[in-house]
Amino acid sequence: MKAAFVLFLGCLSLAAQALDSSGSEMRPLLQRYATDLQSIERTYAIPSSETRRTRLARFYLEQQAELDKTDFSKLSQEGRVDYVLFHNLLDHERRQLVIDRSRDSEVASLIPFAPTIVNLEEARKRMEPLNSREAANSVAGLIQSLSAARKRAEDSKPKPTLALRAAGQLADLSETFKHWYEFYNGFDPQFTWWMADPYKRAGDAIDDYVRFLREKLGGANDKESITGDPAGRESLLNDLSYQMIPYTPEELIEIARKELAAGEQEMIRSSREMGFGDDWKRALEKVKNDYVEPGKQPELVRKLAQEAIDYVTQRDLVTVPPLSKEDWWEEMLPPERQLVAPFFLGGDLILVAYPSNTMTQEQKLMSLRGNNPHFARSIVFHELIPGHHLQGFMAERFRTYRAPFATPFWSEGNAFYWELLLWDQGFAKTPEDRIGMLFWRMHRAARIVFSLSFHLEQMTGQQCVDFLVERVGFERDNAAAEVRRSFDGSYPPIYQSAYMLGALQFYTLRKEMVDSGKMTHRAFHDALLQQNSIPVEMIRAALTNQPLTRDFKSIWRFY
Repeated sequence: MKAAFVLFLGCLSLAAQALDSSGSEMRPLLQRYATDLQSIERTYAIPSSETRRTRLARFYLEQQAELDKTDFSKLSQEGRVDYVLFHNLLDHERRQLVIDRSRDSEVASLIPFAPTIVNLEEARKRMEPLNSREAANSVAGLIQSLSAARKRAEDSKPKPTLALRAAGQLADLSETFKHWYEFYNGFDPQFTWWMADPYKRAGDAIDDYVRFLREKLGGANDKESITGDPAGRESLLNDLSYQMIPYTPEELIEIARKELAAGEQEMIRSSREMGFGDDWKRALEKVKNDYVEPGKQPELVRKLAQEAIDYVTQRDLVTVPPLSKEDWWEEMLPPERQLVAPFFLGGDLILVAYPSNTMTQEQKLMSLRGNNPHFARSIVFHELIPGHHLQGFMAERFRTYRAPFATPFWSEGNAFYWELLLWDQGFAKTPEDRIGMLFWRMHRAARIVFSLSFHLEQMTGQQCVDFLVERVGFERDNAAAEVRRSFDGSYPPIYQSAYMLGALQFYTLRKEMVDSGKMTHRAFHDALLQQNSIPVEMIRAALTNQPLTRDFKSIWRFY
Protein backbone atom coordinates (compact mmCIF):
# COMPACT_ATOMS: atom_id res chain seq x y z
CA MET A 1 0.00 0.00 0.00
CA LYS A 2 2.81 2.39 0.93
CA ALA A 3 4.69 1.61 -2.30
CA ALA A 4 1.55 2.26 -4.34
CA PHE A 5 1.07 5.59 -2.57
CA VAL A 6 4.67 6.59 -3.30
CA LEU A 7 4.17 5.64 -6.95
CA PHE A 8 0.99 7.73 -6.99
CA LEU A 9 2.88 10.74 -5.62
CA GLY A 10 5.58 10.18 -8.24
CA CYS A 11 2.97 10.25 -10.99
CA LEU A 12 1.58 13.50 -9.57
CA SER A 13 5.08 14.96 -9.64
CA LEU A 14 5.55 14.03 -13.29
CA ALA A 15 2.16 15.48 -14.16
CA ALA A 16 3.03 18.74 -12.41
CA GLN A 17 6.26 19.00 -14.36
CA ALA A 18 4.31 18.81 -17.61
CA LEU A 19 2.03 21.77 -16.79
CA ASP A 20 2.72 25.38 -17.79
CA SER A 21 2.05 27.51 -14.73
CA SER A 22 3.28 30.80 -16.21
CA GLY A 23 1.00 33.79 -15.79
CA SER A 24 2.14 36.67 -17.99
CA GLU A 25 -0.34 39.52 -18.32
CA MET A 26 0.88 39.93 -21.92
CA ARG A 27 -0.21 36.46 -23.03
CA PRO A 28 -3.65 37.50 -24.49
CA LEU A 29 -2.16 40.37 -26.51
CA LEU A 30 0.64 38.19 -27.87
CA GLN A 31 -1.72 35.37 -28.79
CA ARG A 32 -3.96 37.76 -30.69
CA TYR A 33 -0.95 39.33 -32.40
CA ALA A 34 0.23 35.95 -33.70
CA THR A 35 -3.24 35.03 -34.96
CA ASP A 36 -3.89 38.39 -36.62
CA LEU A 37 -0.45 38.41 -38.24
CA GLN A 38 -1.13 34.97 -39.69
CA SER A 39 -4.37 36.26 -41.21
CA ILE A 40 -2.66 39.29 -42.76
CA GLU A 41 0.25 37.30 -44.17
CA ARG A 42 -2.17 34.75 -45.63
CA THR A 43 -4.26 37.47 -47.26
CA TYR A 44 -1.35 39.59 -48.52
CA ALA A 45 0.89 36.75 -49.55
CA ILE A 46 3.25 38.26 -52.15
CA PRO A 47 6.49 39.22 -50.31
CA SER A 48 7.46 42.01 -52.72
CA SER A 49 3.99 43.60 -52.78
CA GLU A 50 3.78 47.22 -51.66
CA THR A 51 0.19 46.54 -50.60
CA ARG A 52 1.49 43.88 -48.21
CA ARG A 53 4.13 46.20 -46.77
CA THR A 54 1.64 49.01 -46.27
CA ARG A 55 -0.80 46.69 -44.52
CA LEU A 56 1.92 45.23 -42.29
CA ALA A 57 3.20 48.70 -41.40
CA ARG A 58 -0.30 49.70 -40.32
CA PHE A 59 -0.68 46.46 -38.36
CA TYR A 60 2.58 47.00 -36.46
CA LEU A 61 1.56 50.56 -35.59
CA GLU A 62 -1.80 49.31 -34.36
CA GLN A 63 -0.06 46.70 -32.21
CA GLN A 64 2.31 49.31 -30.82
CA ALA A 65 -0.67 51.46 -29.89
CA GLU A 66 -2.21 48.51 -28.04
CA LEU A 67 1.09 47.86 -26.27
CA ASP A 68 1.39 51.52 -25.25
CA LYS A 69 -1.90 51.22 -23.35
CA THR A 70 -0.27 48.73 -20.97
CA ASP A 71 0.70 50.05 -17.55
CA PHE A 72 4.26 48.74 -17.41
CA SER A 73 4.64 49.55 -13.71
CA LYS A 74 1.85 47.12 -12.79
CA LEU A 75 3.25 44.15 -14.70
CA SER A 76 4.89 41.14 -13.05
CA GLN A 77 8.51 40.39 -13.97
CA GLU A 78 7.31 37.83 -16.50
CA GLY A 79 4.91 40.37 -17.98
CA ARG A 80 7.72 42.94 -18.20
CA VAL A 81 9.93 40.45 -20.02
CA ASP A 82 7.15 39.85 -22.53
CA TYR A 83 6.49 43.59 -22.87
CA VAL A 84 10.16 44.23 -23.73
CA LEU A 85 10.18 41.30 -26.14
CA PHE A 86 7.06 42.55 -27.93
CA HIS A 87 8.30 46.14 -28.11
CA ASN A 88 11.60 44.87 -29.50
CA LEU A 89 9.82 42.69 -32.06
CA LEU A 90 7.62 45.52 -33.35
CA ASP A 91 10.61 47.85 -33.69
CA HIS A 92 12.51 45.20 -35.64
CA GLU A 93 9.64 44.42 -37.98
CA ARG A 94 9.06 48.08 -38.83
CA ARG A 95 12.75 48.62 -39.55
CA GLN A 96 12.87 45.46 -41.65
CA LEU A 97 10.03 46.71 -43.85
CA VAL A 98 12.13 49.78 -44.68
CA ILE A 99 15.20 47.65 -45.40
CA ASP A 100 13.23 45.24 -47.59
CA ARG A 101 11.70 48.12 -49.56
CA SER A 102 15.17 49.54 -50.16
CA ARG A 103 16.53 46.17 -51.29
CA ASP A 104 13.64 45.68 -53.70
CA SER A 105 14.21 49.12 -55.16
CA GLU A 106 17.74 48.03 -56.09
CA VAL A 107 16.36 45.42 -58.50
CA ALA A 108 13.23 47.26 -59.67
CA SER A 109 14.82 48.26 -62.98
CA LEU A 110 15.55 44.59 -63.73
CA ILE A 111 11.91 43.55 -63.26
CA PRO A 112 9.81 46.70 -63.89
CA PHE A 113 6.91 44.52 -65.03
CA ALA A 114 6.59 42.83 -61.61
CA PRO A 115 3.77 45.17 -60.44
CA THR A 116 1.63 43.90 -63.33
CA ILE A 117 1.67 40.38 -61.92
CA VAL A 118 1.17 41.62 -58.37
CA ASN A 119 -1.79 43.80 -59.37
CA LEU A 120 -3.50 41.01 -61.29
CA GLU A 121 -3.27 38.58 -58.37
CA GLU A 122 -4.23 41.12 -55.73
CA ALA A 123 -7.29 42.18 -57.74
CA ARG A 124 -8.28 38.51 -57.90
CA LYS A 125 -7.82 38.14 -54.14
CA ARG A 126 -10.04 41.18 -53.65
CA MET A 127 -12.61 39.34 -55.80
CA GLU A 128 -12.89 42.20 -58.28
CA PRO A 129 -14.67 41.43 -61.61
CA LEU A 130 -12.18 40.63 -64.37
CA ASN A 131 -12.20 42.23 -67.81
CA SER A 132 -10.54 39.48 -69.82
CA ARG A 133 -9.63 41.69 -72.76
CA GLU A 134 -7.95 44.29 -70.52
CA ALA A 135 -6.14 41.55 -68.63
CA ALA A 136 -4.82 40.14 -71.91
CA ASN A 137 -3.59 43.60 -72.89
CA SER A 138 -1.83 43.91 -69.51
CA VAL A 139 -0.07 40.60 -70.03
CA ALA A 140 0.94 41.59 -73.58
CA GLY A 141 2.35 44.81 -72.15
CA LEU A 142 4.26 42.75 -69.59
CA ILE A 143 6.01 40.93 -72.43
CA GLN A 144 7.11 44.19 -74.00
CA SER A 145 8.34 45.55 -70.67
CA LEU A 146 10.26 42.34 -70.00
CA SER A 147 11.96 42.50 -73.39
CA ALA A 148 13.06 46.09 -72.77
CA ALA A 149 14.31 45.22 -69.27
CA ARG A 150 16.36 42.34 -70.61
CA LYS A 151 17.96 44.58 -73.21
CA ARG A 152 18.91 47.13 -70.53
CA ALA A 153 20.31 44.36 -68.33
CA GLU A 154 22.42 43.01 -71.18
CA ASP A 155 23.87 46.48 -71.72
CA SER A 156 24.34 47.56 -68.08
CA LYS A 157 25.64 44.25 -66.64
CA PRO A 158 24.29 44.62 -63.05
CA LYS A 159 26.13 43.10 -60.09
CA PRO A 160 25.68 39.31 -59.96
CA THR A 161 24.10 39.55 -56.50
CA LEU A 162 21.44 41.94 -57.83
CA ALA A 163 20.77 39.70 -60.82
CA LEU A 164 20.30 36.72 -58.52
CA ARG A 165 18.02 38.69 -56.20
CA ALA A 166 15.88 39.74 -59.17
CA ALA A 167 15.82 36.16 -60.48
CA GLY A 168 14.64 34.82 -57.13
CA GLN A 169 11.90 37.42 -56.84
CA LEU A 170 10.79 36.80 -60.44
CA ALA A 171 10.74 33.03 -59.95
CA ASP A 172 8.33 33.52 -57.03
CA LEU A 173 6.20 35.90 -59.12
CA SER A 174 6.12 33.33 -61.91
CA GLU A 175 4.34 30.93 -59.54
CA THR A 176 1.94 33.72 -58.58
CA PHE A 177 1.27 34.40 -62.27
CA LYS A 178 0.59 30.72 -62.91
CA HIS A 179 -1.80 30.50 -59.97
CA TRP A 180 -3.68 33.60 -61.18
CA TYR A 181 -4.03 32.12 -64.67
CA GLU A 182 -5.23 28.71 -63.46
CA PHE A 183 -7.95 30.31 -61.34
CA TYR A 184 -9.75 31.58 -64.47
CA ASN A 185 -8.56 29.29 -67.27
CA GLY A 186 -11.17 26.73 -68.30
CA PHE A 187 -13.74 28.23 -65.94
CA ASP A 188 -14.18 31.56 -67.73
CA PRO A 189 -14.67 31.14 -71.52
CA GLN A 190 -13.86 34.80 -72.25
CA PHE A 191 -10.64 34.59 -70.25
CA THR A 192 -9.54 31.35 -71.90
CA TRP A 193 -10.18 32.82 -75.38
CA TRP A 194 -8.35 36.10 -74.78
CA MET A 195 -5.50 34.83 -72.64
CA ALA A 196 -4.27 31.67 -74.40
CA ASP A 197 -1.63 33.36 -76.55
CA PRO A 198 -0.35 36.19 -74.31
CA TYR A 199 -0.13 33.96 -71.24
CA LYS A 200 1.96 31.32 -73.00
CA ARG A 201 4.32 33.90 -74.49
CA ALA A 202 4.62 35.73 -71.16
CA GLY A 203 5.25 32.52 -69.22
CA ASP A 204 7.97 31.41 -71.65
CA ALA A 205 9.57 34.86 -71.59
CA ILE A 206 9.59 34.97 -67.77
CA ASP A 207 11.16 31.50 -67.50
CA ASP A 208 13.80 32.42 -70.07
CA TYR A 209 14.56 35.72 -68.32
CA VAL A 210 14.92 34.00 -64.95
CA ARG A 211 17.51 31.66 -66.49
CA PHE A 212 19.28 34.63 -68.10
CA LEU A 213 19.44 36.52 -64.81
CA ARG A 214 20.61 33.48 -62.86
CA GLU A 215 23.07 31.96 -65.29
CA LYS A 216 24.35 34.73 -67.55
CA LEU A 217 24.37 37.64 -65.12
CA GLY A 218 24.34 35.87 -61.75
CA GLY A 219 26.83 33.11 -62.54
CA ALA A 220 24.64 30.30 -61.14
CA ASN A 221 25.14 27.75 -63.88
CA ASP A 222 23.92 24.65 -62.07
CA LYS A 223 22.23 23.51 -58.87
CA GLU A 224 25.62 23.08 -57.18
CA SER A 225 26.73 26.69 -57.73
CA ILE A 226 27.78 28.66 -54.64
CA THR A 227 25.64 31.79 -54.78
CA GLY A 228 23.82 34.05 -52.37
CA ASP A 229 22.57 37.55 -51.72
CA PRO A 230 24.60 39.50 -49.12
CA ALA A 231 22.28 41.19 -46.63
CA GLY A 232 24.48 44.22 -45.94
CA ARG A 233 25.64 45.77 -42.69
CA GLU A 234 22.40 47.66 -41.95
CA SER A 235 20.35 44.48 -42.09
CA LEU A 236 22.87 42.62 -39.89
CA LEU A 237 22.77 45.40 -37.28
CA ASN A 238 18.96 45.36 -37.30
CA ASP A 239 18.91 41.60 -36.74
CA LEU A 240 21.57 41.72 -34.02
CA SER A 241 19.67 44.47 -32.23
CA TYR A 242 16.50 42.38 -32.33
CA GLN A 243 18.36 39.34 -30.98
CA MET A 244 19.79 41.52 -28.18
CA ILE A 245 23.39 40.97 -29.21
CA PRO A 246 25.10 44.31 -28.37
CA TYR A 247 28.06 43.75 -30.65
CA THR A 248 28.89 44.90 -34.18
CA PRO A 249 29.42 42.29 -36.94
CA GLU A 250 33.11 43.15 -36.91
CA GLU A 251 33.38 42.51 -33.15
CA LEU A 252 31.64 39.16 -33.57
CA ILE A 253 34.05 38.12 -36.31
CA GLU A 254 36.93 38.93 -33.98
CA ILE A 255 35.35 36.85 -31.18
CA ALA A 256 34.92 33.95 -33.60
CA ARG A 257 38.54 34.12 -34.71
CA LYS A 258 39.64 33.90 -31.06
CA GLU A 259 37.41 30.86 -30.50
CA LEU A 260 38.69 29.27 -33.69
CA ALA A 261 42.29 29.75 -32.55
CA ALA A 262 41.47 28.29 -29.12
CA GLY A 263 39.87 25.27 -30.76
CA GLU A 264 42.94 24.76 -32.89
CA GLN A 265 45.16 24.69 -29.80
CA GLU A 266 42.94 21.98 -28.28
CA MET A 267 43.16 20.09 -31.57
CA ILE A 268 46.96 20.16 -31.35
CA ARG A 269 46.81 18.85 -27.77
CA SER A 270 44.69 15.87 -28.86
CA SER A 271 46.82 15.34 -31.96
CA ARG A 272 49.89 14.98 -29.78
CA GLU A 273 48.12 12.34 -27.69
CA MET A 274 47.44 10.41 -30.90
CA GLY A 275 51.09 10.57 -31.94
CA PHE A 276 50.77 13.13 -34.74
CA GLY A 277 52.53 16.00 -32.99
CA ASP A 278 51.29 19.45 -33.97
CA ASP A 279 49.90 18.22 -37.31
CA TRP A 280 46.30 18.12 -36.13
CA LYS A 281 44.98 17.73 -39.67
CA ARG A 282 46.66 14.29 -39.88
CA ALA A 283 44.96 13.34 -36.62
CA LEU A 284 41.67 14.62 -38.04
CA GLU A 285 42.17 12.45 -41.14
CA LYS A 286 42.56 9.37 -38.96
CA VAL A 287 39.36 10.24 -37.10
CA LYS A 288 37.45 10.73 -40.36
CA ASN A 289 38.47 7.34 -41.67
CA ASP A 290 37.09 5.57 -38.60
CA TYR A 291 33.59 5.25 -40.12
CA VAL A 292 31.06 2.43 -39.89
CA GLU A 293 30.11 0.36 -42.91
CA PRO A 294 27.12 1.33 -45.11
CA GLY A 295 23.90 0.16 -43.49
CA LYS A 296 25.32 0.38 -39.94
CA GLN A 297 24.80 4.10 -39.33
CA PRO A 298 21.20 3.86 -37.97
CA GLU A 299 22.39 1.37 -35.35
CA LEU A 300 25.22 3.72 -34.36
CA VAL A 301 22.80 6.64 -34.05
CA ARG A 302 20.50 4.69 -31.71
CA LYS A 303 23.47 3.77 -29.54
CA LEU A 304 24.79 7.35 -29.38
CA ALA A 305 21.33 8.74 -28.62
CA GLN A 306 20.90 6.40 -25.65
CA GLU A 307 24.41 7.18 -24.40
CA ALA A 308 23.59 10.91 -24.28
CA ILE A 309 20.22 10.37 -22.58
CA ASP A 310 21.84 8.19 -19.93
CA TYR A 311 24.63 10.71 -19.43
CA VAL A 312 22.44 13.74 -18.71
CA THR A 313 19.86 11.86 -16.64
CA GLN A 314 22.34 9.96 -14.47
CA ARG A 315 24.10 13.24 -13.65
CA ASP A 316 20.79 15.03 -13.04
CA LEU A 317 21.67 17.75 -15.54
CA VAL A 318 18.17 18.25 -16.98
CA THR A 319 14.67 16.78 -16.73
CA VAL A 320 14.01 14.38 -19.61
CA PRO A 321 10.25 13.58 -19.64
CA PRO A 322 9.62 9.88 -20.39
CA LEU A 323 7.51 10.67 -23.47
CA SER A 324 10.35 12.73 -24.99
CA LYS A 325 12.47 9.57 -25.04
CA GLU A 326 9.72 7.73 -26.87
CA ASP A 327 8.44 10.06 -29.59
CA TRP A 328 11.38 10.25 -32.03
CA TRP A 329 12.79 7.97 -34.70
CA GLU A 330 15.24 8.00 -37.60
CA GLU A 331 14.84 8.81 -41.29
CA MET A 332 17.55 8.81 -43.95
CA LEU A 333 18.38 12.01 -45.82
CA PRO A 334 17.90 11.57 -49.60
CA PRO A 335 21.07 12.14 -51.69
CA GLU A 336 19.73 15.40 -53.16
CA ARG A 337 19.19 16.87 -49.69
CA GLN A 338 22.72 15.92 -48.72
CA LEU A 339 23.88 18.44 -51.35
CA VAL A 340 22.90 21.13 -48.82
CA ALA A 341 22.81 19.09 -45.59
CA PRO A 342 25.81 16.73 -45.56
CA PHE A 343 25.45 15.91 -41.86
CA PHE A 344 22.52 15.18 -39.55
CA LEU A 345 19.35 17.24 -39.24
CA GLY A 346 16.90 16.84 -36.42
CA GLY A 347 14.17 17.98 -34.09
CA ASP A 348 11.06 15.86 -33.83
CA LEU A 349 13.03 13.21 -35.79
CA ILE A 350 16.69 12.70 -36.56
CA LEU A 351 17.56 12.74 -40.25
CA VAL A 352 20.67 10.69 -40.93
CA ALA A 353 23.13 11.58 -43.71
CA TYR A 354 25.03 8.60 -45.12
CA PRO A 355 25.96 7.40 -48.62
CA SER A 356 23.40 5.91 -50.98
CA ASN A 357 23.99 3.72 -54.00
CA THR A 358 23.28 6.63 -56.39
CA MET A 359 26.29 8.66 -55.23
CA THR A 360 29.63 8.72 -57.00
CA GLN A 361 32.56 6.97 -55.35
CA GLU A 362 33.97 10.32 -54.25
CA GLN A 363 30.65 11.44 -52.79
CA LYS A 364 30.26 8.19 -50.89
CA LEU A 365 33.68 8.51 -49.29
CA MET A 366 33.08 12.12 -48.30
CA SER A 367 29.76 11.22 -46.70
CA LEU A 368 31.31 8.27 -44.83
CA ARG A 369 34.21 10.36 -43.58
CA GLY A 370 32.06 13.38 -42.67
CA ASN A 371 29.68 11.26 -40.59
CA ASN A 372 32.17 9.13 -38.67
CA PRO A 373 31.28 8.04 -35.09
CA HIS A 374 33.48 10.69 -33.44
CA PHE A 375 31.77 13.52 -35.36
CA ALA A 376 28.36 11.89 -34.90
CA ARG A 377 28.77 11.58 -31.14
CA SER A 378 28.21 15.32 -30.69
CA ILE A 379 25.69 15.79 -33.47
CA VAL A 380 23.31 13.07 -32.28
CA PHE A 381 22.77 14.67 -28.87
CA HIS A 382 22.76 18.15 -30.49
CA GLU A 383 19.81 17.06 -32.64
CA LEU A 384 17.99 14.88 -30.09
CA ILE A 385 18.36 14.91 -26.29
CA PRO A 386 19.37 17.20 -24.64
CA GLY A 387 19.33 19.23 -27.87
CA HIS A 388 16.68 20.06 -30.43
CA HIS A 389 14.25 17.24 -29.75
CA LEU A 390 14.03 18.04 -26.05
CA GLN A 391 13.81 21.77 -26.86
CA GLY A 392 10.88 21.22 -29.22
CA PHE A 393 9.16 18.90 -26.78
CA MET A 394 9.30 21.52 -24.03
CA ALA A 395 8.54 24.49 -26.30
CA GLU A 396 5.25 22.85 -27.24
CA ARG A 397 4.32 22.64 -23.54
CA PHE A 398 5.62 25.84 -21.92
CA ARG A 399 4.90 29.49 -22.76
CA THR A 400 3.70 28.61 -26.25
CA TYR A 401 2.45 32.18 -26.69
CA ARG A 402 6.10 33.22 -27.09
CA ALA A 403 6.28 31.58 -30.53
CA PRO A 404 6.58 34.99 -32.32
CA PHE A 405 9.91 35.54 -30.55
CA ALA A 406 11.49 32.24 -31.66
CA THR A 407 15.21 32.68 -32.17
CA PRO A 408 18.10 30.42 -33.25
CA PHE A 409 20.18 31.97 -30.48
CA TRP A 410 17.98 29.91 -28.14
CA SER A 411 17.48 26.77 -30.24
CA GLU A 412 20.85 26.39 -31.96
CA GLY A 413 22.68 28.18 -29.16
CA ASN A 414 21.27 25.86 -26.49
CA ALA A 415 22.01 22.72 -28.52
CA PHE A 416 25.63 23.79 -29.02
CA TYR A 417 25.87 24.95 -25.40
CA TRP A 418 25.39 21.30 -24.41
CA GLU A 419 28.45 20.45 -26.48
CA LEU A 420 30.48 22.98 -24.47
CA LEU A 421 29.07 21.80 -21.14
CA LEU A 422 29.58 18.10 -21.85
CA TRP A 423 33.14 18.88 -22.93
CA ASP A 424 33.72 20.41 -19.50
CA GLN A 425 32.02 17.41 -17.87
CA GLY A 426 34.47 15.00 -19.53
CA PHE A 427 32.00 13.43 -21.96
CA ALA A 428 34.79 12.89 -24.50
CA LYS A 429 37.10 10.23 -23.05
CA THR A 430 39.50 9.61 -25.94
CA PRO A 431 41.52 12.04 -28.07
CA GLU A 432 39.55 10.83 -31.10
CA ASP A 433 36.26 11.80 -29.44
CA ARG A 434 37.74 15.12 -28.37
CA ILE A 435 38.76 15.82 -31.95
CA GLY A 436 35.22 14.97 -33.03
CA MET A 437 33.83 17.56 -30.62
CA LEU A 438 36.50 20.12 -31.50
CA PHE A 439 35.71 19.80 -35.19
CA TRP A 440 32.20 21.10 -34.51
CA ARG A 441 33.43 23.81 -32.13
CA MET A 442 35.78 25.12 -34.79
CA HIS A 443 33.03 24.77 -37.38
CA ARG A 444 30.66 26.94 -35.31
CA ALA A 445 33.34 29.62 -34.93
CA ALA A 446 34.12 29.46 -38.64
CA ARG A 447 30.41 29.86 -39.43
CA ILE A 448 30.42 33.26 -37.73
CA VAL A 449 33.50 34.36 -39.68
CA PHE A 450 32.42 33.25 -43.13
CA SER A 451 28.70 34.04 -42.89
CA LEU A 452 29.07 37.57 -41.51
CA SER A 453 31.97 38.25 -43.86
CA PHE A 454 29.85 37.11 -46.80
CA HIS A 455 26.93 39.33 -45.81
CA LEU A 456 29.37 42.24 -45.38
CA GLU A 457 30.60 41.44 -48.93
CA GLN A 458 34.10 40.72 -47.61
CA MET A 459 34.15 37.05 -48.73
CA THR A 460 32.74 35.27 -51.76
CA GLY A 461 30.94 31.94 -51.59
CA GLN A 462 34.00 30.12 -52.90
CA GLN A 463 36.25 31.82 -50.34
CA CYS A 464 33.86 30.61 -47.64
CA VAL A 465 34.28 27.04 -48.91
CA ASP A 466 38.06 27.39 -48.94
CA PHE A 467 37.98 28.80 -45.39
CA LEU A 468 36.11 25.75 -44.08
CA VAL A 469 38.49 23.37 -45.84
CA GLU A 470 41.68 25.13 -44.76
CA ARG A 471 40.83 26.25 -41.21
CA VAL A 472 38.47 23.51 -40.02
CA GLY A 473 39.49 20.49 -42.12
CA PHE A 474 36.20 20.02 -44.01
CA GLU A 475 35.81 17.67 -46.92
CA ARG A 476 35.48 20.01 -49.91
CA ASP A 477 32.07 18.75 -51.05
CA ASN A 478 30.78 18.92 -47.49
CA ALA A 479 32.13 22.47 -47.16
CA ALA A 480 30.39 23.46 -50.40
CA ALA A 481 27.14 21.97 -49.11
CA GLU A 482 27.43 23.87 -45.83
CA VAL A 483 28.07 27.19 -47.59
CA ARG A 484 25.33 26.55 -50.15
CA ARG A 485 22.85 25.87 -47.36
CA SER A 486 23.94 29.00 -45.48
CA PHE A 487 23.19 31.32 -48.39
CA ASP A 488 20.36 29.68 -50.33
CA GLY A 489 17.76 31.95 -48.73
CA SER A 490 16.32 29.40 -46.30
CA TYR A 491 18.20 30.89 -43.31
CA PRO A 492 18.26 34.49 -42.01
CA PRO A 493 21.64 36.23 -42.42
CA ILE A 494 22.74 35.85 -38.77
CA TYR A 495 21.42 32.31 -38.31
CA GLN A 496 24.81 30.63 -38.69
CA SER A 497 26.25 32.94 -36.03
CA ALA A 498 23.60 31.86 -33.53
CA TYR A 499 25.15 28.46 -32.72
CA MET A 500 28.28 29.69 -31.00
CA LEU A 501 27.05 33.12 -29.88
CA GLY A 502 23.93 31.69 -28.27
CA ALA A 503 26.04 28.95 -26.67
CA LEU A 504 28.46 31.52 -25.25
CA GLN A 505 25.51 33.43 -23.78
CA PHE A 506 24.15 30.30 -22.10
CA TYR A 507 27.64 29.34 -20.95
CA THR A 508 28.18 32.73 -19.30
CA LEU A 509 24.70 32.66 -17.76
CA ARG A 510 25.37 29.20 -16.31
CA LYS A 511 28.47 30.55 -14.56
CA GLU A 512 26.36 33.34 -13.10
CA MET A 513 23.54 31.11 -11.92
CA VAL A 514 25.00 27.62 -11.30
CA ASP A 515 28.67 28.15 -10.49
CA SER A 516 27.57 30.76 -7.94
CA GLY A 517 25.34 28.20 -6.21
CA LYS A 518 22.08 30.05 -6.95
CA MET A 519 20.67 27.14 -8.98
CA THR A 520 21.43 23.48 -9.60
CA HIS A 521 22.30 22.31 -13.09
CA ARG A 522 18.91 20.66 -13.45
CA ALA A 523 16.92 23.65 -12.22
CA PHE A 524 18.90 25.95 -14.50
CA HIS A 525 18.50 23.82 -17.63
CA ASP A 526 14.82 23.18 -16.97
CA ALA A 527 14.29 26.93 -16.61
CA LEU A 528 16.00 27.61 -19.95
CA LEU A 529 13.67 25.18 -21.70
CA GLN A 530 10.53 26.38 -19.92
CA GLN A 531 11.16 30.03 -20.85
CA ASN A 532 10.73 28.93 -24.49
CA SER A 533 12.62 30.38 -27.43
CA ILE A 534 13.46 34.02 -26.68
CA PRO A 535 16.68 36.07 -26.77
CA VAL A 536 19.00 34.80 -24.05
CA GLU A 537 19.35 38.20 -22.39
CA MET A 538 15.63 38.11 -21.59
CA ILE A 539 16.00 34.64 -20.03
CA ARG A 540 18.74 36.17 -17.90
CA ALA A 541 16.39 39.01 -16.93
CA ALA A 542 13.72 36.49 -15.92
CA LEU A 543 16.07 34.31 -13.86
CA THR A 544 17.84 37.19 -12.10
CA ASN A 545 14.75 39.38 -11.67
CA GLN A 546 16.70 42.13 -13.44
CA PRO A 547 15.06 45.59 -13.33
CA LEU A 548 13.52 46.37 -16.73
CA THR A 549 12.18 49.53 -18.33
CA ARG A 550 9.64 50.03 -21.12
CA ASP A 551 12.38 51.02 -23.57
CA PHE A 552 14.98 48.48 -22.40
CA LYS A 553 18.00 48.13 -24.71
CA SER A 554 20.48 45.28 -24.73
CA ILE A 555 23.66 45.95 -22.75
CA TRP A 556 24.88 42.47 -21.74
CA ARG A 557 28.45 42.01 -22.99
CA PHE A 558 28.48 38.28 -22.44
CA TYR A 559 31.91 37.56 -23.93
